[in-house]
Amino acid sequence: MSNEAERPRVLEYPGNGFVITWEPARCRHAAECVRGLPRVFDNTRRPWIVTDGATADEVVTVVDRCPSYALGYRTADGRSRTAPDTVR
Repeated sequence: MSNEAERPRVLEYPGNGFVITWEPARCRHAAECVRGLPRVFDNTRRPWIVTDGATADEVVTVVDRCPSYALGYRTADGRSRTAPDTVR
């Protein structure tokens, strides 16, 4: 089996000075993102993440609340959040 098959799917949503990442298989639907920044995260819309109008600081604050680490980010100033390694 190749490593490609084992790698989880991670979607990226670029914004102004940041990129939001989302790993659907990790998401537990706690909705911290939807409640915290509804103009960016709206699970009734497709795509459900739209970065227009959000600042990197707003994204960092809300994404840091994601308990499952399904959401992450990379910012132009070097901040990042990724899911911790898990043992399979």
